[in-house]
Amino acid sequence: MSTINIHPAVDNGIEPGSDGFSGGKLHCHCSDRQIEVTIATQCLHNHVCGCTKCWKPSGALFSMVAVVPRESLSVTANEDKLEVVDSSAAIQRHACKECGVHMFGRIENSDHPFHGLDFVHAELSDEKGWAAPEFAAFTSSIIESGTRPDDMDAIRGRLQELGLTPYDCLSPPLMDAIATHTAKAKGVL
Repeated sequence: MSTINIHPAVDNGIEPGSDGFSGGKLHCHCSDRQIEVTIATQCLHNHVCGCTKCWKPSGALFSMVAVVPRESLSVTANEDKLEVVDSSAAIQRHACKECGVHMFGRIENSDHPFHGLDFVHAELSDEKGWAAPEFAAFTSSIIESGTRPDDMDAIRGRLQELGLTPYDCLSPPLMDAIATHTAKAKGVL
């Protein structure tokens, strides 16, 4: 199963995060005037994602995405190169106009369960110590980007081999967070 390439950051095994890691800088793939995003904290809920909206490196079946508190993220160089990929999406993905790399995703809707969290791709950083990916989300969605349905058992097997439990939604703690937010909004909690 090791011939299945999930994502370059996990294909050769998952590196653990570092205790006390306090963030770093993310850079787009441009050789000139790189966008720089500074994150002043460790990332949370890092995972590989099969959705068709997230940015994936060339040849990867999954993206790798985590969240950070909105107030811990700042664009520190070449912000003029950023544009929102799809303004109608719940997550406003800010990408480089030149190389296409998604630098961060932001939810502007204050009623959304994840409002206040920004989505980031920690592999865009040269610093070591970011939290390791914990699970695989929206696994079946890779079919929507061209993966053959007959390959899914092998892909799920490879994810399990890497220690990334495959879900066709988010992990149970994140699904619980969404349900809790919804219940509070409805007044049942």
